[in-house]
Amino acid sequence: MKLSLAIVALTLAIPTASYAQDSTAVSKGEYPNTFSSGSANVSPFTNQSKRFNDWSISAGAGVPLMQSADLTSIKNGNGKNLFGYSAYVSIDKAITHAFGLKLQYDRGETRQGWFNTKDAAPDATAVGGRTQYDAISILGDINFSNLLRRVDNHSPFRWALHGYAGVGTLAYRAYQKDINGQRLMTEVKPFKLGSMFAQAGAGLKYKVSRRIDIEGRLMYVITGDDTFDGGGDPYSAINRRSSQVSDNFFNATLGVSLKLGKHESHLMWHDPLQEIYYKLDVLANKNQDIEVCKKGDADNDGVCDDWDRQLDTPAGARVDGAGVALDTDLDGVIDLYDKCVTVPGPVENNGCPTTTGPVIETETKLEGIEFDLNSDRILPSNTPILNNAVNYINSSNGSYNVIGATDTRGTDAYNLKLSQRRANNVKNYLIKNGVQNGKLNAVGKGKRDLKYPECEPATKCPEWKNRANRRVYFEAK
Repeated sequence: MKLSLAIVALTLAIPTASYAQDSTAVSKGEYPNTFSSGSANVSPFTNQSKRFNDWSISAGAGVPLMQSADLTSIKNGNGKNLFGYSAYVSIDKAITHAFGLKLQYDRGETRQGWFNTKDAAPDATAVGGRTQYDAISILGDINFSNLLRRVDNHSPFRWALHGYAGVGTLAYRAYQKDINGQRLMTEVKPFKLGSMFAQAGAGLKYKVSRRIDIEGRLMYVITGDDTFDGGGDPYSAINRRSSQVSDNFFNATLGVSLKLGKHESHLMWHDPLQEIYYKLDVLANKNQDIEVCKKGDADNDGVCDDWDRQLDTPAGARVDGAGVALDTDLDGVIDLYDKCVTVPGPVENNGCPTTTGPVIETETKLEGIEFDLNSDRILPSNTPILNNAVNYINSSNGSYNVIGATDTRGTDAYNLKLSQRRANNVKNYLIKNGVQNGKLNAVGKGKRDLKYPECEPATKCPEWKNRANRRVYFEAK
């Protein structure tokens, strides 16, 4: 019987270890999906990505003590309570930081009755008993310490309270001894309907090292059988002494666990909440100096040279977010020097219109009508500039080419079409806002009309120069 139970235990253990799942099943292996968190950074959980060990082997020995039986027990107290011996070995798998499973094999012997069966019966009324048992069970393991630990407890912990409960199969030989000698009263084989049993209890673990734990455990075993104590037939005189139909016993053990794996820590000794709050506290207490303007601000216009597109802005000039001096009326005279800020005028007249008639310009360019990469959409930031252009063109007697351009990315044919779409969109916007259709002509020049010709290819230039090449400007006919 011992050999058959050992073979069965090994048979159950091998598939458990081989097919244990260490990762969460995800549909078709695609990320993200409905089974994931929805983050684009989700990756599959594999053995390579594991941070903690989750397998261990445990063994221990102890003392069983009958609690409820007919041949003297803690319950009836009629006689001497005798202590037996027990031992266990288990394969343990941590599923989460607070729950695991154990495949456990127990072997032991309980002793009960009015005398020790190793001795002779003292008189004709004395009856003694002993029961040799073997058991295989599956136990659930709940780590109460990880469930109940305070999140503000940042100290390392070495003690953990565990709770266990499970069912299995119990095989035993129950012997009875009296003045006539010892005899086998009951034998139960494993894996029979009447051999099922249950046990539950608690254990206190101490972490000796990253590899070794020791544990004191107290389990209560419910045999479900009235003949376990050696009382014989359920209707015998001994078994009629108590109405109890199950001979139960306590089993106090002291054991050791060997944690397997290459990682520094075991999953059952890890508290995720503690780790999260600890990291938050570290970030809260960390003084991080943020370095702004690594290259300085040479023209002192309030825009760092790292992204300043005009490094020689005159002192006192108002600038936009890119460090370019503002020119509200787009007449080529910045507001600092423009005496007519809201009315366009020639440079030689300090930005004010002349009194001799309309100004005829051979070329007028609108700076700042820029586009995102691979896009012909007019940006909201360009709306004020285009509205000023409407006023300017309507006050002029000339006509203008609306010229679209791109940066150097892409083929010539593609960029030519893209620049034409940009010019058409700007032209349509101006017509929609009051400019006569006959004053405008949309022309796309692709990437052969660069504001910064040195950006060939685009990787040679900073992105702000490439963005400046993606533009639309006006040119007087």
